[in-house]
Amino acid sequence: MSRSLIVACTACAAVVSVMGNVKSPTLKDPSVKGSTKLTFGQDTNYPPYAFKNESTGELTGFGKDIADGMTAMCDELEIQVVETKWSNCWSSAGGGTLGALLEDGTLDACMTYTHTQGIRNKYADFSYGILEVNKAAGLLSVLENGKPIVTGLDDLAGKTVVDVGGWAPTADGLGFVTNKCTDQKYSSDYTLLVGKNNDEALEMLLNGTADAMFVYADQAYNYQCKDGVEKEWDCTLWDGFGTNFAYVQTGQFGYTNNGTTLAMTKKDSGIAEKVNPCLAKFMASKEYHDICVKYELTDSCYRNEFFTQAEMEKKEYNKPTDEHKSDCSNGYCPCPETLLSGAYNHMVSGFLALILTLFMV
Repeated sequence: MSRSLIVACTACAAVVSVMGNVKSPTLKDPSVKGSTKLTFGQDTNYPPYAFKNESTGELTGFGKDIADGMTAMCDELEIQVVETKWSNCWSSAGGGTLGALLEDGTLDACMTYTHTQGIRNKYADFSYGILEVNKAAGLLSVLENGKPIVTGLDDLAGKTVVDVGGWAPTADGLGFVTNKCTDQKYSSDYTLLVGKNNDEALEMLLNGTADAMFVYADQAYNYQCKDGVEKEWDCTLWDGFGTNFAYVQTGQFGYTNNGTTLAMTKKDSGIAEKVNPCLAKFMASKEYHDICVKYELTDSCYRNEFFTQAEMEKKEYNKPTDEHKSDCSNGYCPCPETLLSGAYNHMVSGFLALILTLFMV
């Protein structure tokens, strides 16, 4: 694995939920033969990263497949993945802190968390990333007659913004990101609310309690229920993507230190250091490539020798707003034409002024 891959792999973290009274395994003395046994947690409402197989009821997802693959590949490591609530991993209480089961050692780590800037670094360590810095933040707005109420030009001054409690991007993340239409930071003169989950935050946007929703740029896409199977979230609510609401900002990475990580651990626990050597080995393998293909995440995965160029083509939700070309009907609004035409007019005016100056010389 290349040095750049290993360095880039440094960051996000995992989300998790434990059923029953799961005891935390003790790390074995390195001098004693045998594998280190670890318990990682995940919830079931975060496809394609962490969810349940609807046929078997078993835990599955991008994170679990990687953890299982590492257990099969590395003799020195055994990872047991258990179900838990995300709130047992990271709590939004008091501005953000470790969840109870990660704090007390019931869980050694939680899976598929993003290594963000801000409060998480005070309480948590992170393994290498299992995806590149792919978890862009975005802003959702209500649509009226196909047009967003809050546009991509808005600096949010005087607006109310709702964040999703317990999820990245965390509430303090808005201060780190840049508007991709104006290339400016947002005003600090906004009111911030926190919804208890994705559904409640979206409801607050749709009912007018909030003007915009600060959320992952792929969240609405991943919450589309196209198979007719009941989910843990309100499918009807999210079906309005591209008709009732849409993103007016995407591609905002300023809030993050790294992409999606395999393990978020308690600060100074040493778990990440135990996991990283095997993780680096696994991410250089064909098995890692095949998992990326399975979950349609190839454009976000760290490329090794098994990836093709075609597999790295960027998906719409991974593009910044100024690269979106269609209208809002696909859920991703472009920068308003007024900005684009203004920039064009500014360029033309500058060019004409240059020509005039040359003739006057």
